[in-house]
Amino acid sequence: MASFKELGARAWASIAHIQTLRWSRRPVETQNNVLKSLIAKAKKTSFGKDHLFNHVKSIQDFQKNVPIRDYEKLRDYIDRVVGGESDVLWPGVPKYFAKTSGTTSGSKYIPISNDSVAYHIRSARNAILSHIRNTGRSQFINGKMIFLQGSPELEKTKHGIPTGRLSGITAHFVPSYLQKNSMPSWKTNCIEDWEEKVTAIVEETHNSDMTVISGIPPWVQMYFEKLMDKTDKKSMSEVYPNFDLFITGGVAFEPYQARFKELFGKNIPIIQTYPASEGFFAYQDQAESSDLLLLLDNGIFYEFVPTDLYFETNPPRLTIGEVELGVNYALIISTNAGLWGYSIGDTVMFTSLKPYRIRVSGRIKHFISAFGEHVIGSEVEYAMEKTVSSHGGKIREFTVAPQITPPFGGLPYHEWFVAFDEEPESMDSFCAELDLNMRNKNNYYDDLIVGGILQVCVVRSLKNDAFIKYMKSQGKLGAQNKVPRLMNDRKIADALVSSE
Repeated sequence: MASFKELGARAWASIAHIQTLRWSRRPVETQNNVLKSLIAKAKKTSFGKDHLFNHVKSIQDFQKNVPIRDYEKLRDYIDRVVGGESDVLWPGVPKYFAKTSGTTSGSKYIPISNDSVAYHIRSARNAILSHIRNTGRSQFINGKMIFLQGSPELEKTKHGIPTGRLSGITAHFVPSYLQKNSMPSWKTNCIEDWEEKVTAIVEETHNSDMTVISGIPPWVQMYFEKLMDKTDKKSMSEVYPNFDLFITGGVAFEPYQARFKELFGKNIPIIQTYPASEGFFAYQDQAESSDLLLLLDNGIFYEFVPTDLYFETNPPRLTIGEVELGVNYALIISTNAGLWGYSIGDTVMFTSLKPYRIRVSGRIKHFISAFGEHVIGSEVEYAMEKTVSSHGGKIREFTVAPQITPPFGGLPYHEWFVAFDEEPESMDSFCAELDLNMRNKNNYYDDLIVGGILQVCVVRSLKNDAFIKYMKSQGKLGAQNKVPRLMNDRKIADALVSSE
């Protein structure tokens, strides 16, 4: 017999479903209303005045007045907000800053307003309610739930605005009806060292009736493996017989599917989500498909630029009623936290137009984020340049790829494929400093090393003509063609190795 809590959840799920149907069946109208609301609320901000929001009467007016910007191009406004100025991008000052990594000039401070944080929480809740509505499974809410996340202890800017990782911020908003079931304890959740934290979580949870587990795959994998070592069990279904739901997001789950199937020990329902510091964009709303429902009523106005036209001077900016199936689009957002015409760097592809569902197809620029580290080209170039300057060696070419499944076991790592004209005197010292320089440049990568998720990088020395042979094999030798500095898969890496 269903518990009172289950019956309540099922009723709530039905209400949420009806609400979703209302906006998903009129997508264009919903998005138009979102933009009107954003413009109306931000008219008196500095950004609104600078971009003539008082005269914006249509989407065309908005696109004419507000250019596409990435973080660096919007930085002058954001720096003013960080500096304590109010009414710059959005009325008042942000409730939080989500501090992220990945720019050429250091950390990013993404504003989170009172308006936007509510949608983050609502979206996470509705993802679970959608699962209940679609599957009829609700018994998991009776057990314990663990959310593997960053520390909820937040820093403050000099003007008093709390700042931290998004997962740590959202930890402050666990609904009261979940708090009794939620694990780990607040004290354990505040442990900064990830390896120490996971050990503490294992000690705290191994005898619990865990039914829901949520987190980024590589972090969750570490928890699973330590838990099975602790309990001497062969799968999570043996550790937690009632384990019935896994919620994930942050990185693509596909590379981890095979390993997680082994770890689960049985078929466990999975909800994939698409949250970011800039907003909660989508979640999986079908049990039989990993496609994600794009959330059109979430205080976010979406635009889509075909990726092959993204770098043109004035690329087309399509709205929700203009997109097509199977086309790769750069995602542009305007939000109720004050990001306007903001290019987040992600690319998406529509898999359904009724309703609008997407898959995250990658990044508009080359990157590595196999473990959530968001390493970009300028960071690996910086690390290599600094290392060569202090350790010697002559570099002809290099590229970097993740090694998720090391051939001889052990922790995954970043593998650097380097064509040396002259190798450094000590390759071990060279590799150690290269890794240190990367850690200093990218705090997410540093977290993964410190937390025991990744081992230090591996440098593979190639013949000095290796890249020439590769480019020739691809028909791209000469002209403007360049080998990407990094890729999130091993296509180039494997091709380089096979040509050796």
